[in-house]
Amino acid sequence: MEELLAATGYQPKGFKRGETIKGKVVEITGRAVYVDIGGKAEAVVSEHEYELARDYYRALKPGDEVTGVVLVSENEMGQVVLSLRRAAVESKWKMFDLAMQEETTIEVRGREVTKGGLLVDADGIYGFVPTSQVGHGIEGGLGSLVGKTIAVKVIEVDRLQNRLVLSERAVSEAAEMEKRRETLSIVEIGKEYEGKVVGMVPFGVFVEIDVSGKAAKRGEEEGVKLEGLVHISELSWEKVEDVNKAVKEGDKLTVQVIGIDEENGKLALSVKRLSADPWLVVGKKYKTDSKHKGSVTKVAPYGVLIRLERGVEGLIHASKMPSGMVFKIGDEVEVFVESVDLDKRRLSLGVVLTEKPVGYK
Repeated sequence: MEELLAATGYQPKGFKRGETIKGKVVEITGRAVYVDIGGKAEAVVSEHEYELARDYYRALKPGDEVTGVVLVSENEMGQVVLSLRRAAVESKWKMFDLAMQEETTIEVRGREVTKGGLLVDADGIYGFVPTSQVGHGIEGGLGSLVGKTIAVKVIEVDRLQNRLVLSERAVSEAAEMEKRRETLSIVEIGKEYEGKVVGMVPFGVFVEIDVSGKAAKRGEEEGVKLEGLVHISELSWEKVEDVNKAVKEGDKLTVQVIGIDEENGKLALSVKRLSADPWLVVGKKYKTDSKHKGSVTKVAPYGVLIRLERGVEGLIHASKMPSGMVFKIGDEVEVFVESVDLDKRRLSLGVVLTEKPVGYK
């Protein structure tokens, strides 16, 4: 053999353990896969890997090009033993990417509940289902999904970060979400709607609006309603400390749509944007040294807040407080403007005194 190899000038290529090589599948027998890698004998894929990536190996056929890692440079049969596990893993990630693009449903198995969601086994690869992506109809919560097969859709694939994010809700609530998206499509940003307060939370109020008028033009049923959030900062141009003091459940409100989240079926609404921003005229009306009357709305260690008009407040800083003067909420005070910062919406005020201390205006 050595004389024959010497005569032909052919030198069999040697392979080292851990080396990555490419080859072509030449034969598949049961669980054995034989690959031509240009060596003195065909390489064989490690049999114990079959169970780890069964679907991948079943899909292989003679002629397919594969990339493997050398596990054994030469066994007792003179064969190189390969691992195609890396190729199998890459194949799975490509499958997830395709499933996301085509919005197809895949099956995974619940592993354990973690902070913020559920860890799942997606054909040997860990995936994550955030709590927000689990349908409301799941009885028993996330824990009830551990050990069970779950139908999901892929919503994020990041191979480099080993990140696979899935949604159970996109499957279990598909019909409801589609209906919500269709209804949202008839809502217009900037349009005004009549609504009713149906819920209250510390950060705002939920308002149910009737979009029937728009729907009727499209031949749809009357009484099409959607729920949206008016954030506490969108209730009034004046600062609202407590939503319960601003509105009550059941109140009727006219709101403006300022944002639409079609994916999650949410609306962002505003009450204050239906009226002009009072700060648009502050620069002209409240010039430096001009005098005005206002009422005390808050007394704090850093100073006193004075309401000059709806949505416009100024601060008498503690360092500018006249000695011995006491302020109470509701007191009428005459002030002058020390400075105006329109970008930060700040008015610095001083107190107008009938008897002025030396150096005080």
